[in-house]
Amino acid sequence: MSDDVPPSPLPERVLQGLGVAAGVAIGPAHVIETGRLRVREYKIPASGIADERKRFADAVDASIKQLRKLQHRASKLSGASAEEMGFLLEASLQILSSSRLIRRVDERIATERVNAEAAVQFETGRIEEEFAQLPDAYLAGRAQDIQDVGVRIIRRLTNTPYAGFADLPKGSIIIARSITPADTVLMDPERIGGFAAAYGGPESHTAIMGRSLGLPAVLGIANLEEQIEAGQMLVVDGTTGRVVINPTEATLARYAKERRRLQRERAVLDRLRTLRAVTLDGTKVALQANVELPLEVELAVRAGAEGIGLLRTEFLFMNRDDLPNQQEQFELMRPFVVSMNGKPVTIRTFDLGGDKLSPALRDKLPTGPNPALGLRAIRLSLKHKPLLEAQLGAILRVAALGPVRILLPMVSTASELVRVRAVLHKVYGRLKKAKVRVPDKMPPLGAMIEIPAAALAVRSIAAAADFLSLGTNDLTMYTLAIDRGDEHVADLYDPLHPAVLQLIYTAIQGAQAAGVPIALCGEMAGDPRYTALLLGFGLRDFSMRPSGLARVKQRVRGVDIEEVTRRSQLILSQPDSAAIAKLLDEKS
Repeated sequence: MSDDVPPSPLPERVLQGLGVAAGVAIGPAHVIETGRLRVREYKIPASGIADERKRFADAVDASIKQLRKLQHRASKLSGASAEEMGFLLEASLQILSSSRLIRRVDERIATERVNAEAAVQFETGRIEEEFAQLPDAYLAGRAQDIQDVGVRIIRRLTNTPYAGFADLPKGSIIIARSITPADTVLMDPERIGGFAAAYGGPESHTAIMGRSLGLPAVLGIANLEEQIEAGQMLVVDGTTGRVVINPTEATLARYAKERRRLQRERAVLDRLRTLRAVTLDGTKVALQANVELPLEVELAVRAGAEGIGLLRTEFLFMNRDDLPNQQEQFELMRPFVVSMNGKPVTIRTFDLGGDKLSPALRDKLPTGPNPALGLRAIRLSLKHKPLLEAQLGAILRVAALGPVRILLPMVSTASELVRVRAVLHKVYGRLKKAKVRVPDKMPPLGAMIEIPAAALAVRSIAAAADFLSLGTNDLTMYTLAIDRGDEHVADLYDPLHPAVLQLIYTAIQGAQAAGVPIALCGEMAGDPRYTALLLGFGLRDFSMRPSGLARVKQRVRGVDIEEVTRRSQLILSQPDSAAIAKLLDEKS
């Protein structure tokens, strides 16, 4: 869309949401009808149950065929977007093929004698609620995947067609209740300026595709589609999360200037991809990526990641009533290792329990008064050894395809590492005896330092570990006794609290004294605001979302280690967060 856009005579309004794909889009609104469809519920006579179940099965089959066609269309996208969209559509196909959603709907039709549309809507809503309650942003984001599949089935059942975007004016901004990854297949970045929706978050597949396609996007604005009319002039600010309706001349000029600035900045950051992350005085820093889905691997490679510093495996266990066996886990992990083409991949064993619930594990997870302090992560793995053995077996097998490290979550004592290492040797021997391909050497075994006890006892844990990784998200939560998923105390979550910084510093220094490498894979790693401070603490290995790599590298290349070390010691001596923040943000 040209910067020469006429202002609207109507009053300007600003809506606030979540900026999930950075950039500025200016253009006319195109409002589409998506999201949950209104369906009528009615009873099926006993004699009609078989026909209704078949109608549902036919709709599922038709949806699968439709997604296969979209996969073919996605394969013609340019660059890495083709592969990424292929993975996203494959996730929807898996839900349609063998998920508990399909089984539950079929059972509801049979037992409740309710029509297929109503059964789909009820079961979709029930699973959405289960997922949406999870404080973990990535897992909660999977609720939208369930909704997308449900809507697709209902559209087939009700013969409700999809609208295309081919004939829209150039620069159009898509507005909807929700936008599915399949919708983004139809978005040509040469024609579509950006999009905004009422539903979705920064970890949703839709957000990931927005970032991949380079389309500015804002999600999470309640009733968005009801507040905007087709053709209204809009500004979508994917950085701040604002949607401006009927922008004034001054607003248009400001955002046009901001868009040009971002384009220049993006060009600078793009040039950094091939440059090393090295400080002004020549200190080398490793920058790796945190990933959860195969589609993010290509984003990491394109951003210049030196490896995967954290591969979360919880997705293997979600949206299913049974547990994945070793072969299934191997097949799902393999694309990550193969796609990294010889670069290291650190695989964390499942961090389930507490706020991360898996239907298949309910019988193994007693409900305690405080789940965050209960049977979860490595505690759950050691309590139920067959779960651990299956996952370690899968990791050992993918380790034969490329360099892999094994990371254990929520470690509190060195004995946990010793016990897991014993299980690892047992599984390794069993696989070799069965002549299953495994690496010649055992993969390195490491521990997450994410609870205060582990940070304080870091030297004893380091003595049993091959490497360590700081998880500052949980470390901050446990240190301050604050659940950032609780809106009543979330504002108290503060990684700059003196106690949190002291623990981070203690862990880094303790690991270095023990001669064990340590990385940081929490959100602090991907925020350039903290880069100089962490370098001053002695950190030399960062792992973050792919989207944060360029900015952190830019910050790394602008600091001097001696200077930031001196400043970090001054920051550690400060009495409160306010003083720390002031020093942190002063131009060094």
